[in-house]
Amino acid sequence: MSTLGPLIASGRDADIFGYGDGLVLRRSRQGRSMAAEAKVMEYVRSHGYPVPAVDHLSDDGTDLIMQRIDGPSIVEAIRRKPWTLWANGALLGELHRRLHQIPGPEWIAAVPGNDGTSLLHLDLHPLNVILGPSGPMVIDWTNAARGDGAIDVALAWVLMTAAEIPGSRVKAKVLGRARGFLVGAFLAGFELAPVRAVLGEVVERKCSDPNMSEAEQRRMREMAQREGRSGL
Repeated sequence: MSTLGPLIASGRDADIFGYGDGLVLRRSRQGRSMAAEAKVMEYVRSHGYPVPAVDHLSDDGTDLIMQRIDGPSIVEAIRRKPWTLWANGALLGELHRRLHQIPGPEWIAAVPGNDGTSLLHLDLHPLNVILGPSGPMVIDWTNAARGDGAIDVALAWVLMTAAEIPGSRVKAKVLGRARGFLVGAFLAGFELAPVRAVLGEVVERKCSDPNMSEAEQRRMREMAQREGRSGL
């Protein structure tokens, strides 16, 4: 049994700790089970999608031990090399397209009121892509569901445009200044009509998330009103 190591990273819901050689441990601060997340990760990995390998799950399901990926997030990569901004935005778009080619399994929850059949991440933004030694890896599969890929794209657009950036002030400052260019690069490869069509419902669903601040909710609704009726 490996010993729990130091805290490596923290998100809105979970913490990541070092865990022996080449592994990390992911644990929700609310004590929820990681079983569903582990199952989704193994499923997408079986389809050739870039996701850390699951090592094992604790008996009670609260600790997910998985492959450690050393490297910067897309946000950190842009901070270090600003000239890679467009390439990294395009990479994020490609990761969305690849994911939405994977069929959503019947055992995963569907987005309410939507009959799409693609697998969705529902939090696939620049902080959840790690640029590891062997290429990009997508992390944090807590919200995965089945539905129309346009929902995933719309949510990423909303988060990149209006959400606060968790973590250091440096990260927030860098992505804050680069948001417009990053969003443009991300959206360049998509047909935007279907994305705009679901923008309003995506924002309202995200605004019900207790992790979102009132300021974030306000900016998201303003963005949906603005972008829903204008061209890009």
